[in-house]
Amino acid sequence: MSMRLLIIGTLNGELINASRIAMNRGAAVTHAEALDQGMNVLRAKGADLVMIDVSLPVAELVETLARERMRLPVVACGTGTDARAAVAAIQAGAKEYIPLPPDADMIAAVIEAVAADNRSFIWRDPAMEKVVKLAEQVAGSEASILITGESGTGKEVLARHVHQRSGRRNKPFISLNCAAIPDNLLESELFGHEKGAFTGATARRIGKFEEASGGTLLLDEISEMDPRLQAKLLRALQERVIDRVGGSKPVPVDIRIIATSNRNLAEAVKDGSFREDLFYRLNVVHLKLPALRERPEDVLALAAFFAEKYAEQNGLPLRPLSAQARDLAVAAPWRGNVRELENAIHRAVLLSSGAEIEADALRSPDGEGLETAPDDSAARAARTAEAVTRSLVGRTVAEVEQDLILDTLDHCVGNRTHAAKILGISIRTLRNKLNEYSSAGVTVPDPGQRRMSA
Repeated sequence: MSMRLLIIGTLNGELINASRIAMNRGAAVTHAEALDQGMNVLRAKGADLVMIDVSLPVAELVETLARERMRLPVVACGTGTDARAAVAAIQAGAKEYIPLPPDADMIAAVIEAVAADNRSFIWRDPAMEKVVKLAEQVAGSEASILITGESGTGKEVLARHVHQRSGRRNKPFISLNCAAIPDNLLESELFGHEKGAFTGATARRIGKFEEASGGTLLLDEISEMDPRLQAKLLRALQERVIDRVGGSKPVPVDIRIIATSNRNLAEAVKDGSFREDLFYRLNVVHLKLPALRERPEDVLALAAFFAEKYAEQNGLPLRPLSAQARDLAVAAPWRGNVRELENAIHRAVLLSSGAEIEADALRSPDGEGLETAPDDSAARAARTAEAVTRSLVGRTVAEVEQDLILDTLDHCVGNRTHAAKILGISIRTLRNKLNEYSSAGVTVPDPGQRRMSA
């Protein structure tokens, strides 16, 4: 998906160069001379990033975006010698300041940071592999998808993964958190409004349905949507048209809907808080994300990723997690899931000073040690056993047997007699198996040696 960049300011030579650099990096650039014109562009088309000339009222832009509930980053740019203006822009709410004349690498880094937006999708655990495989199978279709799971499990990240593997990947991916917006404003956020439709509607504004045209609309925490709006949403899905608030004619839309919920929507249907017909319209494909505590291999992969990310962000040396820290991470309940793990690793990176991130650096926000299961060792053993069991599913008995025999032989440094005793088989049976593997081209260690790959 191309980054949608809006540049606000007079396009002199330096801003023209900045625009050209951004387009060379794959951004779709729109220009507005003044603040009012820029806001009209955002109301009509939306954007992912705003770059504004520091000589314009940056604070007013930030305040206007907040007032109109447009959540997008603002970057100020100006002459490199104007240090006072740069400080003022950051204090006003700009996320970054780019000195002019523009540096291509810096503009590219800003665009890349916004495009990434913490959307890295990492998984290793077989429990997640099953979900991801199903997601990728249906990504190319137009089917609506319902993603459920506890808060912080990565529902939005999975939705973006689906979008990136769909035929809509080069069109917008727009996300709206239904729980974060009051009911009386959510209708306008979804469907847009005409000028004068209600108090404060000073100009026409498109809603998320129109902003996502051709692409994907993610409705986060859809279970919190008011039943009256559920009816309007159902019509939009069935008829592919929406009505702006205060509008006089339907507006056609072409989007794919992905919805998320941390509640059981089937139960919400039973208790009458969610429409049954909308539930079935959304639940064409159901992707259920397991909790992080049920994905031990993901805990370690994500912990390593976050450790590298925050070491780089804070200019600190990369420190791997110690064996004890890894054990603690796998044993922790992670009720906040990936979000809680990320925060814990961020703190640990800042607190660590040795060669590794030690277990005592993994703390809760109040400085206490991480909570673990009541019986730490038993819980860890159970999780490890579960992970090992899941890793065997889908493999043949012969494949598992071969790995077991060769790994045991490695452990015994090639000693056939010792390996046979551990495996509970005769030395003759072991030799026959090893001859069979050698004939198939598999490396078998000689006595006193390990396999080259070990």
